[in-house]
This record gives sequence, C-alpha cells and structure tokens, in this order.
Amino acid sequence: MNDLIKQLQELDQRIGYLIHIKDSDKWGNLVEFRSKAEQLLNSVFDISRDEFASRLGKLEDSVRFLEERCEEGLTSMERVRIVRSPLRFTLKDILENVYEEHKELGGAGEANIDPAMVVAKANIVRRIKRKPYTSPVMVIGQEVGRGEEFRNGGSCKPWGNEKAMRYMKVAETEGIPIHFYVFTPGSYPVEDYPGAAQQIARNLYTMTKLRVPMISVISEGGSGGAEAIGLSDLRLMFSHGYYSVISPEGAAAIEGRVKEGRKASPELIEKCARQLNITAADNLRLGTIDRIIQEPPLGAKSDDFAFFGRIRSDIIRATDEVVLRTKSMRSFRSYEVKRKKAESPDEAPQIDIPWDLDEGETDKLLDLRSKKYREMSLHSFGGITMPAENLVKFFCSATEKFWYTVRYDVLKTQQKQVQKTIKELSGEGTALVNRLTAPFTKIFNREESNESRPVPRSLVTADPQSAGDYCLIQDPLELTDTYTSPLANEDRTITCPNAEKYGCKDLWIPDLYGEFCGVCENCGHHFPLEYQWYLKNVFDPGSIKIFNNDIFSKNPLNYEGFDERLQAARAKTGMGCANLTFHARVKDIELVVTMLFSDFRNGTVGSAEGEKFVRACDIARRKKRPLLAYVHTTGGIRIQEGTLGVAQMPKCTMAVREYIDAGGLYIVVYDNNSYAGPVASFLGCSPYQFAIRSSRIGFAGPRVIRETTGIDIPPDYHDARNALKRGHIQGITDRRDFRRHLYQVMQTMGSPGLYYR
Repeated sequence: MNDLIKQLQELDQRIGYLIHIKDSDKWGNLVEFRSKAEQLLNSVFDISRDEFASRLGKLEDSVRFLEERCEEGLTSMERVRIVRSPLRFTLKDILENVYEEHKELGGAGEANIDPAMVVAKANIVRRIKRKPYTSPVMVIGQEVGRGEEFRNGGSCKPWGNEKAMRYMKVAETEGIPIHFYVFTPGSYPVEDYPGAAQQIARNLYTMTKLRVPMISVISEGGSGGAEAIGLSDLRLMFSHGYYSVISPEGAAAIEGRVKEGRKASPELIEKCARQLNITAADNLRLGTIDRIIQEPPLGAKSDDFAFFGRIRSDIIRATDEVVLRTKSMRSFRSYEVKRKKAESPDEAPQIDIPWDLDEGETDKLLDLRSKKYREMSLHSFGGITMPAENLVKFFCSATEKFWYTVRYDVLKTQQKQVQKTIKELSGEGTALVNRLTAPFTKIFNREESNESRPVPRSLVTADPQSAGDYCLIQDPLELTDTYTSPLANEDRTITCPNAEKYGCKDLWIPDLYGEFCGVCENCGHHFPLEYQWYLKNVFDPGSIKIFNNDIFSKNPLNYEGFDERLQAARAKTGMGCANLTFHARVKDIELVVTMLFSDFRNGTVGSAEGEKFVRACDIARRKKRPLLAYVHTTGGIRIQEGTLGVAQMPKCTMAVREYIDAGGLYIVVYDNNSYAGPVASFLGCSPYQFAIRSSRIGFAGPRVIRETTGIDIPPDYHDARNALKRGHIQGITDRRDFRRHLYQVMQTMGSPGLYYR
C-alpha cells in the first residue's frame, strides 16, 4: 500500500504543477481532481487495495490527459511559469548529473562572493573509440536555488558577474572550454562598485575575444543579466525556457502605464509575453539562438535523469562543433557529428576531436565569433540595399581600407621610423660634440661672465596696434555660437531646481537658453538642451556629414501598435531611428560620431540603431579616426524588438572591441538620462567615459530598483557625481567647456595609430 500512497502523492504534486502553470485551479476540473486525490488519501484505510489502485488509475489517466492538453497549447506566459517553478532543475542539478566531478570556485553555498553566480571547475567524460577520456571545462552560471534567500533567485549582484569574468580569464589561461548556463530573471540593479551596468559591459567586452570555445545554454534569460554570461560561439536553449528583453510583467507595466504599487492585469501580461517572442521556438526563428535542447512534456524537473543525459550529449556535441569549425581538416568528422545527432540525439559522438586549439585555430575561432554577431538581426531593420549597391559599397570600403592602410600603417610608420633614427643619430651626435667641446666652452663661459651685459628690453612691451589685432583673434576651442536653442523664445523666468539649496535667482529664459547655454550661472545646474544644440555649437561649422541615414527602424515582431508609434517618431524627428551617425571636425581633428537622441522613442536602441553603431565603428576603424558616442539620452533596449534588441548588446560590443584593438580612441559622453542595456554593453565598456554635469547614469530607474530590491534609493543615486565616485566614469565636464574638453581628450588620449598622431 505504501507504493500506492507514494504514487498518489506524486500525482497530487502533478496536479499542483498544472495549477501553477495555468495560474488557476479552474482549468480542466483541476480543483475537482485535487479534491478527489485528497479524498482518496483520507480513505486509504477504509477501502481495499484493489479499489484504491482502480480509483488511483482512473484519476491518473484524467490528469495525464490534462497534461497532454496543456503541453499542446502552452502559451508564452505558461512557459515562464514552468521556468519559475520550484520543481524545475537548476545549475546545481546539472553539475551533479552532467559532469563527473566539480569543484566550486570563489566559495560554495552561502559562504560565496555572490551565491547567485556559481563558478566550478568540472570534468566531463567523452567516449572516443569506446574509451573514456576526461576533459576539463569551466562551468559558469546562475543558481536559482530552492527557496534559499541568499541565492537571490539567480539575480546576480555586480561582484557576482565580476567573479564570472575573473574565472573566464582563468579558463582562457588554461586553454579549456567554457560552458555557460543562464538561469536568471535579470541582474540585481545596484550601482555599488563595480556597478551593475558597468560590470556587464566589462563581461561582454572580455567575452568578445576570449581565446577558448564558449557554449551558452539558456533556461531563463532575463535581458542584461543573461548577456553577462551569454555571449558565446554557440547558443543553445531549453525548449521550455524563455529569453526576453524584459519580464512580461515589466512590459505590461510599461505598456499599461501601471502606477507604482499596482499590478497589470493577467490579460495584459499574457499579451505582452506573446508579443515579446520569448520562447525557444521564437528565438530560433529570429536567429538569436542556434539550437534547441528538447525537454520532456511540461518541462524538465530535478529528477528527470534521462534529460540530464541529453544535456550531456548536446553540450559535448556543441563543443565539438565549435572546435571543428576551426580545423582545416574536418569534413568527415563534421559529417559524423551531424549524422550521430540525427540518429541518436541522446548519445554524444564518439570521435576524436581535441578541444585544445593552437594559435591559428584560435584566430579562426575569434573571426567566426565576430562574424556570427555581426550578422545577427540584419533582417530586422529597413534600408537594406540592393546587391549591386552592396557591391559598389564593398568596393569603395575596400579601396578606402587599402588607401588608409598604405597611408597611415605603411608610409606613416616608415616616416616615423626614419624620424626616430634621425633623432637617435642627432642625440648621439650632440652628446659627442658636447663632450669634445666641453673644455673650450667652460673657458669661454668663465670669460663671458666677467663682462658686463646690457639689460635686455622688456619682453612685455608690444606694438599697441599688434596687441589690438591679437585681441580680435577668437579662441578656436570656444563654442562656435552659431545656433540658439528655440527654448530661448519664451519670455518668462524659470526657477533653478537648486534655488532652495544654493539661493539661485530666477532665470530669464532667453538668457538661460541663449547666452548661458542652459546652465544656471549661480550653481552650475545644467538644464536639458536639444541634441541640435550640440550639432551646431560643438563641431566646426559645415563639418557635419551624415551617413547611413537610409537605415530605419521596423517592427520585426509585429508588436501591436508599434508601427503607428514608429510612424509618429519619424514624423516628429524626420529621422528613421534614434541613432544619428556623422563625420565631424573639432578644430583640426576629424572624428566619427554616433549620437543617441531623445526625440526618437527616448533614444532606445533596436536593430537599426545597433547596425548604424557597428557601421560607425567600421568607418572609424578604417579611417583611423576617433569615435565619439554622444548619448543625448537613452532609455535602454527597445522592448518592442524583443531579443533582437538585446542582441545589439553583444553585437555592438564586438564592434567596439575590434575598433579599440585596432588602435582606435573610443570616447563616450553621457548627457541627460542614460540607462540600461546600452550602458551595460557598448557604452559602458569604453575606457574613456565622461558625463555632462547634471546628467544621470545607471542600470535601472528608481521604480525598478524599489520593486526589485525593496530599497528606497536617494534622489541623487544616479547623479554623474556619484557615478564618478564609484569609478563608473572618468570625468565630468561643463556643457560650455565640452568642445574644449573633447579636443583635449583627442589630443592626449588614444594610440599612435590614429591618423593625426
């Protein structure tokens, strides 16, 4: 009888699991089935074993039928609930059942740098020619835990992501593959050093060029938290997992304009989950993942041991594939790996594929990784040119690359070498002449010192006419003053936000937005100005030449109502997306600028913005010019593009890394409000980040922080001054000195490979 009671208890758990998935006990008579299960358990001593088994069998058949119906019609939000179930497997289950042995690094359990991030050195056994071979790997992933508060539900703090980055570099040093497992609803939004956004950016920057094979597997992928360990050579996803730019509840709160403290309706949450395209099938179709690992019906649980065997075979096969792509001789082995996958998906290939790479293979690995992310989401924006036009553009860019390489890498290098040799010879010759003439010079100087010398005329006297002419010369680094903000047209006064604290007087708007450049003359508070002010005042007049303006944002997910919003943004700005890219000049230095501006969808980043940024990096790299990312405003990744928007984080970071590695000078300047994904990737990875005074920089807004952490942050939490104290930026500049500051940065920072050095 004990076995039947245990079977009944498992059945009751399955009924509870269905109630959890459906978020209701009214679907499919679940409430009645749970009541029957309870009655049967209470009558265990009142009926015979045969009758108990008969009633249990009928109840089990009914529940099995409901499970099949549920699996067939799973919605996006129901998959989210499957992932969030306490019965689901975790990273610890994978470590114990997929790998032969493992050792946690950075502490174990609660005594850990950040228990939400687990790093382990593990061994995995591969069978090659029927013989077992043990291969070491580095396993890095979030641990949700089973109700332990210290795990924080897999939401990593900045120092947890820093720990992951540290051991990525250890794996690179040891030359072993890295297996990433993503189990996170998102990163923990705190700005304490090393900073939520800035650390994710550092992780991405590091992963772009790690010289070892990397495989990532996604169960729950929440935006930036997932990207912190998500960039890899092959991205797998569990069939019942989800990968999203934002949680469905978060999207519903934004779409429904839900006030703080209230919840969106279940119908709106379901709708947003569907529109975000968060399932494994959706992401495979969009190209943001490479393959799906099939789970049992209604998702795998911690006791599905056969499923762990499938994970083992898939992770071995994925590592083999990544390594094989780097080999010059691989045709037969590649065919065998594919054949084995088709015939026996749960069995790993038994082929000799060494996972250690030589230098040439590593270079190819990095090239393939770069190409993978460069080609991601190319179908999700407008302005794609015809093949003939692409051919012309390719020819022009190739010609440009050849010309600038010859001009600056070859001729300029030779010229520098000749100049260096001449300086060396001159220095040696001067030292030799000084040594030979030293006795005579000493005698001459002694005699000269005894003679009286006439007092020279004062150097401060000058021709008044010349002095007058000199005074008329304008400082070339002053603001060009060729544009006045339309905000100056109002004839009224405005009160400075710091009036109570610093006693600032009311400001007359024509003066504030005209002569004062939007800056309070008493306390220095910076009022927001439109992006056109910077275009007209910072850069040399007539030097701005816009490029790639034909690229425009689309609605790749067919998100309801988003076409109309895009149309309104185009009509308002005359632009196709929120990123304006152009050539410009500051005094005598030419540079490439990419500008995220607030007028178009609050400066959010989608596929079009990411593509324009990558192309700006390519042009700056080719022409050996500085690259300025001026962030007028960015609200983060555009949620209406789902993971196609999230993909811009690794894609743009890859472009930045390649530009910097080529000797480029990448400067980021934040203004107004700069938050979320862009700061946590291609902006936050710059070694030279500055902010305009009174700007705000961070990972998440105050409301998100309060709802996620329960912490009520102070009003100045995201101020540029605090970002500077935390080490997230390198300096703060006054808007009136921006042109001068930018010129000084370009003169003093960057490598000798820049064209003007």
